[in-house]
Amino acid sequence: MSNQDASLLVAAQMGDPVALDKLLAHWYPDLRRYAQRHCHASHAEDALQETLLAATRNIKSLRQVHSFSAWVTTILKRYCYYFFKKFNVELHLEDTKWAEFIDNKPPADLRIELVSALESLPEHYLHIILLRDFEDLTIKEIATRLNDNIPAIKSRLHRARTLVREYLMET
Repeated sequence: MSNQDASLLVAAQMGDPVALDKLLAHWYPDLRRYAQRHCHASHAEDALQETLLAATRNIKSLRQVHSFSAWVTTILKRYCYYFFKKFNVELHLEDTKWAEFIDNKPPADLRIELVSALESLPEHYLHIILLRDFEDLTIKEIATRLNDNIPAIKSRLHRARTLVREYLMET
C-alpha cells in the first residue's frame, strides 16, 4: 500500500467521506477484476457493491493500515461465496419444482404444452433450441453454423430454455 493510500485510509477511518471515496475509487478496478474472475458472472457486480458497502460501514474496524487490500479482498471473497451458495440453493429448489411438474403431467399433455412453449419463443431462441436439442449439434457447431461466438450461443440457449421452462410452469 502506498503512502498516499495509507493516508487516505487513515483519513477515511476518521470519517472523511472524500478520502473514503478516493480510496474506494482507487481500489475499485482491482476489486472488479477479482470479482469478475472469482464470482459467478451474474453475481460479480452484486458482490462488488456489497463489498464496497461493507467496507464503507466497517472501515473504522480495520486495525492494520497496510492490510487494507487483504481485508477488502476477503470481504469480496465472502460475498462471492455467499451469492454462489444462495444461487445454488435457489436452483436446487427450482429443479425440484420442475421435476414435480414433469412427473405430474401426462406425457400427451406435456408434448402439447411443449410445442406451445416452443412456438411462443422468438425466432432466434427457437432456432438455437432446435439446433441443440433436436438436431443434437454441439455449441461449437451451432456457433460455426450461425457465424456467432460460443458465449453468445450459450447465453441464447440458456435464455431459450429458461423461457420454455417459465412458459410451461405458468400453464
